[in-house]
Amino acid sequence: MQPNVQGLDQISFDGSNLYLEEVITDLKVGTIRRLTPLDRQGNRDLGRPMLFYAQAQIMSQLGPLPVSAQIEASTLDEAIAGYPKAVEKGIEALMEEAREMQRQEASRIVMPGAETASKILHGK
Repeated sequence: MQPNVQGLDQISFDGSNLYLEEVITDLKVGTIRRLTPLDRQGNRDLGRPMLFYAQAQIMSQLGPLPVSAQIEASTLDEAIAGYPKAVEKGIEALMEEAREMQRQEASRIVMPGAETASKILHGK
């Protein structure tokens, strides 16, 4: 059986948006991802800023959950200083997402016998 390869000829790599990704860790708390913009020759693109992301794991009842958030920084030193605040924002976003999922689940109205009535109405 042949794998479905339709659309592969439409895949393109965006050479105008290149970044070198580096992972920096303290071997204790987590990591900082540093994305350095590059030009097509692989040189540092000074016209675009470096991007920094905090990454950590928090323990939950379901096990470890990944937390990631952008750090507002232009240097590694600023990123190190901003790491705790970024992780805090990431946790807040994760908690808000969980609350939204709970709200959506709670808003589902389940009526007793609704499945049976649907089967009768639709002849299934």
